[in-house]
Parts: sequence; structure tokens; C-alpha cells
Amino acid sequence: MPMRKWCAAVAIAGAFCGAVSAIEIAQAQLPLPATRPPDGSSLFKQQCASCHAVNLSEPQRQGPNLVNIVGRPAGKAAGFHYSAGFATADFVWDENKLDAWLANPQALIAGAIMPYRQARPEIRSALIAYMKELH
Repeated sequence: MPMRKWCAAVAIAGAFCGAVSAIEIAQAQLPLPATRPPDGSSLFKQQCASCHAVNLSEPQRQGPNLVNIVGRPAGKAAGFHYSAGFATADFVWDENKLDAWLANPQALIAGAIMPYRQARPEIRSALIAYMKELH
């Protein structure tokens, strides 16, 4: 390669490397936006609302209405026909029970009919926080 072409190639490569370094420095100096926790209301609409109502004026769906779920005895929503497993459920819904339920419904209540499972604790926590507001 003649010297002139070689010098031109080195100059172009140097300019490119300089530009890349400037970009890397700029990116390193920009703070990343803080991650926002998942929004329980939006998550509920995306993942739960097709089966559960959250307003007493809404018609019954596949699952029970979740108004006042926190503090309600399991299997006792008025007007909803529960699966057989709920006949033996002897607890009140609280944050821990809801968390276990959302993680694996059948492990909490054998014979329960709910296909939804949520493995991510932060998603379960956001959903539970939203359900605690339903009055």
C-alpha cells in the first residue's frame, strides 16, 4: 500500500476511533433514567381484567369480583360459584396469601381453577398493592 493511501486510512480510522470514544464518553456521563416500579392498575388491566371485575356495578366474569378482596374470607364473594377446592379454604385474603395465590394458585388451594401464574415478585407486589385499593 503506498504511503499516501496508508496515511489516509490511518487518519480515517483515527477519526472514527475518536468519534467512537467521544460517544462512549458522552454515554458514560448521561445518567440512566430511574426504573419505575410496575404500575399495578395497568398490569391488572393487561393480565387480570379479562377474568376479574373491580367494580360492583360490573357483571360477573370467570373469576370473582375483587372489590374488597383484602380482608375477605377465601371463597366467599357473594354471587360467585367457586371451584371445589375453595370449600375447604379456611383463611382470609391478605398480602401473603395473595402473593402465594398469584405465584401458584393450585399450590395454595388444591383444585382451584385459575390458569394465571406470576413468577416475578415485583409484578405480584404491584398487583397486590392495586388490589388493596379496591373498595
